[in-house]
Amino acid sequence: MKLRQDFNGVSKLRHYLQVVAFTLAVATLQYAFMPDKPYGPPVVYSVLIGTFTWAIIDLGREVMPSAAETGWPHGWRGVALVVVGIVVGYLAGTLLADTLCVHYFHFYPAGASLSGADQRTSILITAIAGLVGTFYFYAVNKSAYLEGKMAEARMHATEARLKLLETQLEPHMLFNTLANLRVLIGTDPARAQDMLDRMIAYLRATLSASRSTQHPLENEFDRLRDYLELMAVRMGPRLAYTLDLPDALREVPVPPLLLQPLVENAIRHGLEPQVEGGHVTVRATTRPGGSGPQLVLEVIDTGVGLPQQLPASGPGQSFGLAQARERLATLHGTAGTLELIAEKVGGTRASITFPLKNSPTP
Repeated sequence: MKLRQDFNGVSKLRHYLQVVAFTLAVATLQYAFMPDKPYGPPVVYSVLIGTFTWAIIDLGREVMPSAAETGWPHGWRGVALVVVGIVVGYLAGTLLADTLCVHYFHFYPAGASLSGADQRTSILITAIAGLVGTFYFYAVNKSAYLEGKMAEARMHATEARLKLLETQLEPHMLFNTLANLRVLIGTDPARAQDMLDRMIAYLRATLSASRSTQHPLENEFDRLRDYLELMAVRMGPRLAYTLDLPDALREVPVPPLLLQPLVENAIRHGLEPQVEGGHVTVRATTRPGGSGPQLVLEVIDTGVGLPQQLPASGPGQSFGLAQARERLATLHGTAGTLELIAEKVGGTRASITFPLKNSPTP
């Protein structure tokens, strides 16, 4: 239970305008059943009674303990507030309407009063309209709360899915690195020791990092630098790299380990098969899109290029690509894409694109 709802002036104004529209509809309906009487008095009475009733109920619930899921007081307090609002709204609205209709609009002569039948009709209309209006706003508030909870559940499900994908990626990277280390131990123990030291530092930084489903793009590039330095121990001068991250994009949120499998593929399938090795460039840019600016993350290598047919996803085959595509789909749906493009001068370009929201452009 919330002790008090957060006051929203725009929401209250919208509620009041809805009440005014509803009271005008009631007055019009009343006139349609009694066309022999003037239209003005039902409008004045209906709007004023509705205004006082709305003010007492909708503003009064702001100072009472209310349920978080509906924004309305629990139990008898909620019932009492509605009853008081309708009764006081009718009395105060009728009193003010009597004064305006006689002395300002001159609909009735001084001293005129409603007949008993008209009074009973007015009371019945007020009670029915008050209950209908109250139920409408109660239902709207509850519907908004349920939609918020559904959105929250979807968000938690997305986070859980992303964490599952990340836990699959981390062992994949670790096993590949250990396999490389095993080969290096037999050929160059000194470099193997250096590689082991860098791997320990990399894993320490990874394990101590936040376990959130997203982190700043700057952190992703820092992880890539550590990984590339780790690979440079094994490959030596055969591996060169460039990391290009504009300052304006450093705080853009991205899933952890989004780019690393692409860099790993560029080294494993592009550079390692070449005797001379090659160069890996990782860069972040933006471009205009149909619904706003888009973030473009590219991993470009000067390796052997794309094969005629990509291997099927499986152990050691296109694993990183499949995981990257699934993570993009989880976060951005069809708006997130991953493309592999053969470079004209040799090598491969892996390009990730997804909407850039609430972030500056370089």
